[in-house]
Amino acid sequence: MCYGKCARCIGQSLMGLAILCIVANILLYFPNGETKYASEDHLSKFVWFFSGIIGGGLLIFLPAFVFIGLEQEDCCGCCGHDNCGKRCAMLSSVLASLIGIAGSGYCVIVAALGLAAGPLCLDSSNQWNYTFLDTEGQYLLDTSTWSQCIEPRHVVEWNVSLFSILLALGGIEFILCLIQVINGMLGGICGYCCTHHQVRTCMKKL
Repeated sequence: MCYGKCARCIGQSLMGLAILCIVANILLYFPNGETKYASEDHLSKFVWFFSGIIGGGLLIFLPAFVFIGLEQEDCCGCCGHDNCGKRCAMLSSVLASLIGIAGSGYCVIVAALGLAAGPLCLDSSNQWNYTFLDTEGQYLLDTSTWSQCIEPRHVVEWNVSLFSILLALGGIEFILCLIQVINGMLGGICGYCCTHHQVRTCMKKL
């Protein structure tokens, strides 16, 4: 079992997920492809928290680059062990994983809050309000109420789709970073690459 190859796979997956998070977050600023709602500040406040750009995006790039580079990482041997540098690198990847967990967790929390609050929209009383704020998210199950939002057109579908995507992507990122915490600890303690028998022996020593 090579923990470095596993980390590289996780890093490549995180890169793709981070890019998708950034794209989804950017799209939230342009309901139906229109820019006027962003310039007029008629968007949900949760859109401005940059959960996909910062949390699920930029803060995920750092651990992703670290994980991808682990397979080529070769610091220096120590105490007569040539693999010591790689073990240290694997352990240091745990710190990068924690940054990824924080970023993806932020993305998930903001996306969930955005879904629960609903979009900021023009209602039948000609006021810009969070029409579904008091429904505690129940509007998600009753699509017949979505027509209460007059403008932007189809803003409920737009927000629900994109915040749901951010929620799902952030959740996957969180799980992958959590897996790398375990992978990094095993790689650092048991060795960069080892057999299943060595893994079992290592685990018995913990």
